[in-house]
Order: sequence, then structure tokens, then C-alpha cells
Amino acid sequence: MNILVVDDENVIRSGIKRTIQTHYPDCRISLASSADEAVVQLRNEPIDLVLSDIMMPGMSGLELMKLAKPQHPHVRWVFISAKSEFSYAQEALRLGARDYILKPIGKERIVEIIDKFQEDVRRESEQTREARGLTMNLKYLREAVFQRWAAGLDIGNFDMKPLADTYSSFYLVMVKMDADRPVHLEHFIIDNVLAELIERYGHGFVISYDAQSLLGLISLPEASLPLLVNELRTHLRQYLRVPFQAIASELIENFHLVPDEIRRLRQASHTQMYEQDERGGDRAIETSIQYIKSHFNEDLSLEKIASIVYLNPVYFSQLFKQKTGQGYKEFVIQLRLEQAKRLLNNPSLKLADVAERIGYQDLRHFSQQFRKRFSLTPSEYRQQLQANSTQLNW
Repeated sequence: MNILVVDDENVIRSGIKRTIQTHYPDCRISLASSADEAVVQLRNEPIDLVLSDIMMPGMSGLELMKLAKPQHPHVRWVFISAKSEFSYAQEALRLGARDYILKPIGKERIVEIIDKFQEDVRRESEQTREARGLTMNLKYLREAVFQRWAAGLDIGNFDMKPLADTYSSFYLVMVKMDADRPVHLEHFIIDNVLAELIERYGHGFVISYDAQSLLGLISLPEASLPLLVNELRTHLRQYLRVPFQAIASELIENFHLVPDEIRRLRQASHTQMYEQDERGGDRAIETSIQYIKSHFNEDLSLEKIASIVYLNPVYFSQLFKQKTGQGYKEFVIQLRLEQAKRLLNNPSLKLADVAERIGYQDLRHFSQQFRKRFSLTPSEYRQQLQANSTQLNW
């Protein structure tokens, strides 16, 4: 069985891998620290099972599953979730995940999960797995040949006639991104969304044209083309975190005109505005807040959280204050200290333990911040709790 473990914490990835290798030495295990790395593995490896953190930098595991399922329907998904994220795990089950694992992760639970799905994979016939691999290889071959054809390059002796006969009339839809970084995840999103829309409205396929562009070829009724393009834009505004363009050609009835039509589309892109959802800032802040709440005892530097939502740290800081009414640092301190108040209710926890659990390694610094916020030291606050409890018992 081929297993992909996706988690932004190296200790969790490594721990799960060690447990699986110890009990199932025949399993092949791939690792990814983000959704961006995961999509590369899904594209290049025949994955049977994904064990994914439900909250990850850039894109949640839940969003990753929703986008991956159309092209990888055979993959089984299991999510790793903190108790505070349990509602997300329930939503994942509703959308097709097979199971979930609550943190802290126990070795017995991992073994139970692998046992459960090994039998599923065994029941799949070898013929089915070979057919899936052949389909994937043919897709990559078609993509490579059509890419060269579309760019006006030599394709050797490859016969394009069967493809030309299949698509006697069609449209081209180009999606072009504007980014100064690798966009593997965005490529994956566009590929999946556009392929699903093509299947719904007509028939055709999607290829990766270059590092920042994808091309869809689709045969469908003329009246349906604006509907497809509008729906494509709506989905991409929801999921993409980079500006993009979506441009459609006129009806093409000669397959050999494809390179010329693509040149026209690329020229048209120079005069078209890039789109980006205005709500993207809201989603970035919502994602960052959810991440902070789930990882409040870890490193929560402004730079780290800005990178999780793919924003410049200075811009993220300004956006965070605009959307929440609080500075980023102030928000994190308040969240941690509110959590400290809850932990101080537990008399068995030492003050140093409370400080460490909310992300403070320096007890003195924790005490200073607590007193500044609540006008009491942690010790005084705990004594006050105990005094109130004694009065209530009377």
C-alpha cells in the first residue's frame, strides 16, 4: 500500500512514518509538509491512502481533499485533528473522508487505521490498479504532446488525427496566473476545477501549458461557454491566492489552427485585467486565526503566520489589524493569556507548566504579561480562584 503523510509538523510526519514502517515494512510512505507538496506527490505517485492534518499552511486538508477527489477518486482520506478542530473532522467525514485520528496520536490508532485499509487495497484487483496507472500515463503523454503542438513545436511522428477527429469543433480556455513564486498548488486547483467543469458542460481535457498557465480544450454548445467561464472564475476567486485571468477563444473548427489561437489568447492577456477575490483578505485572516487557535503553544511569529496564508508580513500585519481591530501581537498575547486563565484552574499544574503550554518558555516574561493584562500575577489569580472556591463551598 502507498501512503502519503501530510502534516506541517516534522515530528508528527516522522513519528507516523516510523510507526507504519515498524508494523508494515512493505508499505511505501511518502511525506509532505504542506498541501503544495502533497499535490506533487498525488500527481507523481500512485497513492492509496492519505493521512493528512486537517489544518495546514496555505490550504486545509479538507480543501485539499475536496479538490483532489475528482481526479483521484480511489484515494482514501484520513484526517489528523485536534479536539478543537473536531467539527472540521466531522465535516470531512460528511464529504467523503474514511476516518479521523485525534491528537495526541497513539500508535495503536495508526495500526488500526492501516489494518482497516490494507484489506480494502488488497481487494482491488491488480487489473484495476494497472488500468488506473495506464490511464494516468496516457494523460501525461497526451499532455506532453499537445503542449508541444500548442506551442508550435515538433511532435515527431505522433499522429494527431485521432484527436483532431474527436474534436472537430471546440473552444480553448486559458487560465494564466501572475505570481513570483512556484504555483504547484494553484496549478493543481485550476487543473481540477477546469477538468470538472469541462466534464459537466461537455467533453475535453486540460493541459499544463507553462509554469503559470493552463489550457483547457472543450467541445460544448456555444451558449454554455459563458456559463462555464463564469463558474470557473467564481471557483478560482474562491480558491486561488494569486491573481489570475480566464480567457476563452472563439469557436475553432480546424485543429491545426490551435497554435495560432493560443498566440492570440496570450496577446489578449496583455490587455486584460487580472482578477482576485476581494474576500481573499477575509479568508486569509480567518485561516490565520484558526491556525493560531490550534497552535497557540508553538512559534507564532508574524513572519511564520504570514507565510502560512502566502502574504507579505507587512501587508499581513496591516490586514490583520484592519479585519480584527487588534494588532497581531496583541491578539496572540490575549489568546494565550485567556488560555492561561483556564489552565490556572488546575491546581496540579505548576506555573512553569502553564507558561510552557501557552507558548512562553520564560516564566518571568509570562508573569509580566499576565499582570499587565489582568492586574494580577498568575499566583495571585490562582489564589483568588481558590478563595472564591472556598467561599462557594461554605
